[in-house]
Order: sequence, then C-alpha cells, then structure tokens
Amino acid sequence: LQNVRIDPSSISFRMWKDIPVPFYMSVHFFEVLNPKEVLQGQKPVLNQRGPYVYREFRYKTNITFHDNDTVSFLGYRKLFFQPELSNGSEEEYIVVPNILMMGAAVMMEKLPSFVKLLLSGALAGLKQEAFMNRTVGEILWGYDDPLIDAINALVPGLIPFQGKFGLFIDLNSSSSGLFTVNTGMKNISRVHMVDSWNGLKELKYWRSSECNMINGTAGEMWPPFMSPTSLEFYSPDACRSMTLVYEQSGKFKGVPTYRFVAPKTLFANGTDYPPNEGFCPCMQSGIQNVSACRLNAPMFLSHPHFYNADPSLVDAVEGLHPSKDEHALFLDVHPMTGIPMNCSIKLQLNLYIKQVSGITQTGKIKPVVLPLLWFAESGSIEGSVLNQFYTNLVLIPSLLDYLQYIFLGLSVPLIISAAVLMAMSQRTTAEKSRHHPTTQSKPSPSSETTPLLHDAGMLSQDDAEA
Repeated sequence: LQNVRIDPSSISFRMWKDIPVPFYMSVHFFEVLNPKEVLQGQKPVLNQRGPYVYREFRYKTNITFHDNDTVSFLGYRKLFFQPELSNGSEEEYIVVPNILMMGAAVMMEKLPSFVKLLLSGALAGLKQEAFMNRTVGEILWGYDDPLIDAINALVPGLIPFQGKFGLFIDLNSSSSGLFTVNTGMKNISRVHMVDSWNGLKELKYWRSSECNMINGTAGEMWPPFMSPTSLEFYSPDACRSMTLVYEQSGKFKGVPTYRFVAPKTLFANGTDYPPNEGFCPCMQSGIQNVSACRLNAPMFLSHPHFYNADPSLVDAVEGLHPSKDEHALFLDVHPMTGIPMNCSIKLQLNLYIKQVSGITQTGKIKPVVLPLLWFAESGSIEGSVLNQFYTNLVLIPSLLDYLQYIFLGLSVPLIISAAVLMAMSQRTTAEKSRHHPTTQSKPSPSSETTPLLHDAGMLSQDDAEA
C-alpha cells in the first residue's frame, strides 16, 4: 500500500510525476468532398484522412504537498509529429468548414439584422467562405486570421482571444489546469481522488449541481483494490467528470486487468437519460453540447463516427462507419494497484452549421452536426516498467502461492507418515502386551514356600471365621 501513495519515497511516485508510458495521439480529419453542393443544401459527403500521429510526453510541475493530505500540480503535454507512423504529413491540405466563420454565424443568429449584414459585408471584404482549404498543421496548431479582429470589432467579446486560431493550439505545451488530489497518506482509499481543479470544488459550466461535480481522479491512476463496477475521472478537455463502467476481466501481457468502457448514457440527452439534463440544451443522444466551456461556439463532443449515437446523426452525412472495435474507448486497469496498463481514449469534435439569415456566406446549408476530426490518445505499459510490474505484482505473488501449495503438499505426506508411525508404534506395544503379561495379571512363580504360605493364609482365614 505504501508504494501506491503519492509520496516521494514510494515506488510509483516517479511513474506518477513523469509518466513513463509512451502515449500517442492519432488524429483523423473528415474532409468535405462536396462543399459547393453543401452550400446548396445537399448532404455533406465526408472522407476520413489520416491518421496524423504525435508522440505525447506527459509531465508535472509545481508539485506542492499540503498539510491536509493533498498535493497540487500542473500537468503538461508535449506533442511531436511522427511522420513514420502517420498516413500523410502536416503540410497536406484538407477542405473543412471555416470553423471561425460558421461558428460565429450561428452565435450571431439572434442578433439584429443590421449587425449580421455588417458581418456579411466584412466577410466578403476578407474573402471569407463557408469552407476553407488549409493544412493539417494550420488547423491543429493555429493560423493567422483577420476575421478574429473583424468579429471583435463588430461584436466585442464574442471571440475573447487574439492571434492565431487552431483546434489544438492550447493542447501542446499548455497546462490542463491546477489539480489538487489526495495523496493517500492517511486514507489509501482516497489516493489520486481530485480535491479541486483550478481552486474549484465544482464547475460552473452546467445547469445542475450533479453535472458540475468534479468526481474521481485526474484520469491517470485510481485507488487500489478496485471493484468491477465503475471508475470516474475529471477531464478538462471534456469540461466534465466522466464515468466508465466495467465490461470484463482480462490480462494485458500476463498482468490481470479490469476493462472499463463508456456506457451508452455517457453522451445521451436529457430526455433519454434525465441525469444529463444539466448538460443541455441538447440535441440528439450521442453528442454533448460543450459550447458552455468553448467560448459559446456551437461545438459538440461525441464518440468517433457517432458511435453509440442516434442513427439520425450518422444518416445526416455520408462517409461514416461507426464500429466498436475502431471507435469505442476503453481503459484496462490493474485492479490491485489502480494503475492503467493499456488505454485508448477516443473522442470526436463536431461543429453545428446551418444557414443563417442575413449572412449570405452560409448559403442554403441545412442544419447538420458536422464531424471535424476525431482523435485517440493511446498508451500501454511496456519495456522495463512492464517487466518490473509483472515481476513484483504477478510473478512473485504467484511464486509465493506456489510455495504455499508446495509446503502444503509436503506437509500432507509428513502428517500421514507421522500418523502411520504412531499407529505402528501403538500396534507394536499392544502385541508386546499380549505375549508378555504384567506382574499384576500373571500367576505367582512356583517354589517350595508357596504352598506353605498359601496354607498359612487359608488357616488364618479359618481361625478368624471360628
């Protein structure tokens, strides 16, 4: 138990501080093959591109221990492109929705008409269109767009940032927030459980206290002696706590594991699953509206290819093929220590687009939740770490179990032998007793004095009777 606590002297502390597991992030884009037709109201036709693979290094800084059995830290990720593992380069061009323009159009839908006309004129002057052709690197890590300044000039605060815009611009070398978690020094069942995030005990994004709760761990390790029920973790990327459920027991390279997966209710709407009502306004089940924590942009989170979602989402576009094997997320955790052995977290980013009256650039686009990309963060323990893990937690306990059975196996013959020897000893004693009676039971030895003594005894008895 001491080795799973967050303590500089524990074996797992270095693994917790600088995670040795080689993580990879694989990104798949959805290219729009018929942008002109979509503008005329036709169904989008999508083509999956990639994967574009990045090696991910995770580490912690500002580690500060507190007196109340907690520790605070800032978690960081650094990503490096791996061309040999990728199907394409970061310089490849992909046609995708103009995320800034289409997002701003939906956000401005209820503003006065003259404001939308001003924006439409500004878009025309900047030669902005509903779809753009940009490189993988630009879409992920950012590009300069004069539209940012134009929108902020027309509607101050609508897009509260400046400079480059990219979907993952805040992911690389940026902190995921200040986590404060339990060390387990006083209560091992609380180790890794989140005490606060950015100083908050609960979130302020959602409409119910249940949805705003910060539950579980930071998603890296869990308390030991796990039960095959469920596990929870807080995800800053998803702006919420997530609960996975037990699916099956198994082994990862000889190490016993519990597999946890996402329940179908994870992204269900409030109608199909009332506890999720706090995440609304909702659309179909299978997508979660994350606009509340994404600058009010009409962004939705889901499983890749709308796996486990309402079939109408899949039918609204062409080119999606949801599959459990390819698109379901999972965590394989060693139940005795709470350490993940193998995992793959898969999520999809979607943009809600539609025709907005007054903004001519939106054409006649029919309302649709359009997939932008999906990504998988995957990793597994391997090499020397796996060998040490297997030796300490599988091999040695197994040997001790075998030795226990060996000692038990040896003790049984010894007990039987002792019982046989005891029985044989008792039998020998009994036989000796039959052939050599004791002095109390055998007759007096014959001699010349015996009759005289016997007669004297009889005589004395007769005299007494007389």
